[in-house]
Amino acid sequence: MNMNIGGAIATNPFRNIPKNAILSCLLSLVLFAGTGLDAFAQKKISRKEKKQQQKEMLASRYFVEGQKFLLLEEYEKAYFYFEKALEQNPEEAAIHFKMAEMLSRANKLDKALDFAENAVDLNPSNKYYHLMIAEIYSKQKKAKEAAEVIQTLMENGENTQQYILELASLYLASNELDKALVALDEAEEHYGVVEQLTAQKQRIYFKKNDLESAVKEGEKLIEAHPGNAEYVLALVEILFNNNKIQRAIKLVEENMEVYPDQPELNLAAFTLYNEKNEPNKAYEFLVKAFANPDLDAETKARTFSEVSREMRSAPNFELLNTLSNYMEEQHPGNVAIQAALGERALMMGEKEEALEYFQSAAAITPADEQVLQNIISLKFELQKDYQEIEAYTELATEEFPDKPEFWFFDGTAKVGQKKFEEARGSLEKSLAINEGKNRQLEMMTLGQLGDALHYLEEKEAAFEAYDKVLEISPNNEHILNNYAYFLSLEKKDLEKAKKMSEKLVKKFPENATYLDTHAWVMFQLGNYEEAKKYMEKALEHQEEPNGVMYEHYGDILYKLGKEKEALVYWKKAEGLEETSKFLSEKIKHKKYYE
Repeated sequence: MNMNIGGAIATNPFRNIPKNAILSCLLSLVLFAGTGLDAFAQKKISRKEKKQQQKEMLASRYFVEGQKFLLLEEYEKAYFYFEKALEQNPEEAAIHFKMAEMLSRANKLDKALDFAENAVDLNPSNKYYHLMIAEIYSKQKKAKEAAEVIQTLMENGENTQQYILELASLYLASNELDKALVALDEAEEHYGVVEQLTAQKQRIYFKKNDLESAVKEGEKLIEAHPGNAEYVLALVEILFNNNKIQRAIKLVEENMEVYPDQPELNLAAFTLYNEKNEPNKAYEFLVKAFANPDLDAETKARTFSEVSREMRSAPNFELLNTLSNYMEEQHPGNVAIQAALGERALMMGEKEEALEYFQSAAAITPADEQVLQNIISLKFELQKDYQEIEAYTELATEEFPDKPEFWFFDGTAKVGQKKFEEARGSLEKSLAINEGKNRQLEMMTLGQLGDALHYLEEKEAAFEAYDKVLEISPNNEHILNNYAYFLSLEKKDLEKAKKMSEKLVKKFPENATYLDTHAWVMFQLGNYEEAKKYMEKALEHQEEPNGVMYEHYGDILYKLGKEKEALVYWKKAEGLEETSKFLSEKIKHKKYYE
């Protein structure tokens, strides 16, 4: 059904109307009741009166049909019947109101305003019609005009105090601050001194740069609600932010005398004296606050962490120990407390102790991102078992599946356990979520993915991953070493491998792993003397050489014609990790195999 109302409305003006019209419909039925449309007295009437009565009857039927379709949320049909009702009875205010309401919902505000004004002209005593005009003005961003409507309504009507807050908001929106204050004062007379009104008045006084009046409002709120530390702290914050430290201290101490068992006031005193650079007095109040079990655990944990960070340069171990003891005694099963104690241990370099606290926190609440991050990072740093690490990386990816860092950690833990296919899935997930946003993370993930792909025999894909890392970080040690070594195993791009391994041994001349890699690259290039020199250095700097290092040295010696010495080192390699599949054949036949 297409409608064209004065050419101002699109084909379907109601497509965006919210589906909550039931109460509105019921209200409209009440508004429409008693209009005379259902008065059909059995008396002799003139033809003109009869015709008018028939029109009113038809208008009533159309109106009811419109209401029915409005209840069914079929807005086009509803509008059609309201329009038909208006054609039959153009002097009925309720129909104009309903037309205004529907047009306002469809955001056809100018047309809606015309109908709303018609409704008021026809029935000026109906407050809902005035409110509709105010609502339309508000939608048009005409706060001043909307306020005037509400003000007039309140002056001329009864029981209209409920609109005073809306009036104050409209005055604020139109920046009529003095009128807004008058409205809020009236509201305060009606509702009493309450936080919402006080906060609004204080905001206005701040706009007017009138700090003293804002403070008086805060004092009035404290007086009206004795014993509520929240209101004291709100005023303290205002004074603090305006550099009225001494007045804030006086306010806190006055209230502490009257209400000595409120730990929040002690905490406020700590902050204020700390700001005055009187640490001894500040810490005295801090200990009092922490000694009170009524101070919630989260506040203690947050404050403890802040104090610990401040004391990093000049630690007060006795104070921190006292606070720690109160927290552990009073809140033994609180995740925030355990995490805060873990952070302190970490700052002090006590990593094992920190790990224990963080693990306790995770046991209480596993869904804490920072706690899991700390646990996983510490376990890697402390070289814990990869399977143990994986338990937390899998928990982290389950709790925070959109965090690419946790997928990277999970992939790394799986690479460490030689679960290369699973590792690949986690690392690719990290790359997909990260989408290049964190370049450092991308680089590390590609490096681990390259290792996993190489062990999965997808060597070209592995080398592509390494090349991408080197584009980001040309001197990445892990990649230079692994890339050079894997190329040497493939006997591929050996000059490229040599440049990479050479860069490492020049920078790290005592690193056994890098020396071993360079020696093997030189071996594959046929430069056995150079290979021997670097392998001997590798063995010299490695406390406990692994099997592959002994085997490589044996291979080099064999190529140099020293078969007996080669056999000695092959036998040293026997039974150790990371040897080649040819080792037993070399020993058995006293001959090099590859």
